[in-house]
Amino acid sequence: MTGGGDDGAPAPGRRRGRPARAETEGGPGARERILAAARTEFAERGYDKTSVRGIGKAAGVDPALVHHYFGTKEQVFAAAIELSFAPALTMPEVIASGGEAVGERMARFMFGVWENPVSRQPLLAIMRSALTNDTAAAVLRGLIERRLLQRVAGEVHVPDPEFRVQLAAGHLIGIAMLRYVIKMEPVASADTEEIIAMVAPTLQRYLTQP
Repeated sequence: MTGGGDDGAPAPGRRRGRPARAETEGGPGARERILAAARTEFAERGYDKTSVRGIGKAAGVDPALVHHYFGTKEQVFAAAIELSFAPALTMPEVIASGGEAVGERMARFMFGVWENPVSRQPLLAIMRSALTNDTAAAVLRGLIERRLLQRVAGEVHVPDPEFRVQLAAGHLIGIAMLRYVIKMEPVASADTEEIIAMVAPTLQRYLTQP
């Protein structure tokens, strides 16, 4: 396939305003490198102190290429946290079969994500950014509502399912804040199975009680 003609029209698929040399400078895998760099920058610096220029530098590309692939800093953050949230986004499948143990399955699934160091570190960075920046909080809220809670609500058969699911999510997020972010004792060092056993009946009530 060929690019644009001699009339100066941009090649198909190129976003307006993108420097002609940006893709060449980026090379193969530039998008993935940018996304990986963005995750690291947001995790280490937080939303406020991270810049598109810094992400480009960390990825070894012109900042214009970051704008080309992802747009604004807010959009880069959204892409980065969606990748970080990927392990949690399969929760609707865990809830789908319903039954008496749905509360326990939900609790076990979420604590499984949090207890895994690989998935925990990006989630901690996201929560810290959301606590200190309104834009980051809005992006995170939109992702959780769109990709997680609405889908989970579609799998439960109770009055006001979205409200019930938000209550269940709030219960788990609150415990996660105490255990992993604030590290408040005795929750921080409690056995995971003990926490699940205490939390599961409450989640079960939220998700199944008429």
